[in-house]
Amino acid sequence: MQQLRLSKRSPRRRQWLGAAVVLAAAMSGQTAQAATCANVRIVVPFPAGGPADQLARTLAHGLQQKRGTPFVVDNKPGANGNIGIDTVRRAPGDGCTLLVAPAGNLTINPTLMPALTYNVERDFRAVSLLAGSPNVLAVHPSVKANSVQELVKLAQQADKSGKPLGYASPGVGSGLHLAGELFRHKAGIALLHVPYKGTTQALNDVVGGQVPMLFGTWPTLAPFIQSGQLRALAVTQARRSPAAPGVPSLAEQGVGGIDVSSWYALLAPRATPQQAADALSADVRALLATPAVRAELQRQGMEPAGSTPQALEARIRQETASWAKLIREYGITAE
Repeated sequence: MQQLRLSKRSPRRRQWLGAAVVLAAAMSGQTAQAATCANVRIVVPFPAGGPADQLARTLAHGLQQKRGTPFVVDNKPGANGNIGIDTVRRAPGDGCTLLVAPAGNLTINPTLMPALTYNVERDFRAVSLLAGSPNVLAVHPSVKANSVQELVKLAQQADKSGKPLGYASPGVGSGLHLAGELFRHKAGIALLHVPYKGTTQALNDVVGGQVPMLFGTWPTLAPFIQSGQLRALAVTQARRSPAAPGVPSLAEQGVGGIDVSSWYALLAPRATPQQAADALSADVRALLATPAVRAELQRQGMEPAGSTPQALEARIRQETASWAKLIREYGITAE
């Protein structure tokens, strides 16, 4: 058979190259389609029922409707959220595994727990800020304090008797732990930190009277405050929150210099392509802007707050530096 020789300028060579490009594109499309996730797993590093879990389920439902792919929430609690976070760190960057994490794990733990298995900047790709909520200082109804000033006096008396008041939190290194430590320092009182493995466990023991008080998120505590099972004394920020307008701030009760609220973010393994993160971020922001999702999150006591990946990265970096300074200044440790 005579060999076909084509010059660089041959029309037939250009046709052959064009066909090769089309074939390669078709094969690439088939590969991409084969790599599509059977479902997307959203890892929540805390037990079911907490604010991060509720937020993740709202997000999963909306994204599943928007993208047509099943989104499944996977609760992996333990080690103050670090087990679940490490699970995502080790996942492939194929877009099939995502993480919903609270601010404390992203901006506080890196300083408070230097032996962490993960590094936020190195191991994760930011996708979007999701929502925020105020934190609340609440006490069991048996506690004889109806204001922060009365609680401070009660704590001073308890310390003199050698039995400092305890406060519960969902774990060492959480934003709620740090809110308690800042309150202790700013108010000049002794408090005993009682950490749990999640919000639900901490809340159960305070509602049951085993621990006198806790710092918690408004979405979690609101039903118990409204039912009288807990008494709200203050929001842990400079001003009152629109989510809880009837609860005074710490500052207006004489304990200033504390501004700690909770927020949650969506991240992916670092190997996830930036283009994929950008596309998912756009979908998340569009979803958070819909009236139905906004209403659902507000019902949960949260305020929707989508962002670009770049804006989320900047916020994590800035707050990590701020917390590191405070942790060093007050000598806060992961006891």
